[in-house]
Amino acid sequence: MYAYNNEDRQDLQQDIIVQLWKSYNTFRGESKFSTWMYRVGVNTAITYLKKEKRSIQFQYKENFPELVFEEYKNEKDNQLQIFYRAVQELNQIEKAIIFYFMEGMTHKETALQLGISDINVRVRLNRTKDKLQKIIKKHGYEF
Repeated sequence: MYAYNNEDRQDLQQDIIVQLWKSYNTFRGESKFSTWMYRVGVNTAITYLKKEKRSIQFQYKENFPELVFEEYKNEKDNQLQIFYRAVQELNQIEKAIIFYFMEGMTHKETALQLGISDINVRVRLNRTKDKLQKIIKKHGYEF
């Protein structure tokens, strides 16, 4: 989600692996190891984007029905696929906020991770949720 071409994905993957290796000693066991890895990965991706000043553009086709693959056998899988495709239209901070929210992080924890205020997280989260709903509706879907 944070890199769109193969070279950038490989660079980002290497950065994430290096950061996981360097910060392994900081894992305190207060959460699942996979959750810790996810947080390190997302934070590394955000830092990577800021450092490299990458401009991310939505590179999928405009028509969502063409993006939904028949391999999804149930409605929930189909909805998840549509949601993740809609997330591609968000900017980096919006993506991080929505995924931190989905992970169950508090506004305060998210604020600390992103370096913004709690109030800013609340406002941005509400705006991001509204934006996602509009994106999904724009492409003819509703959940």
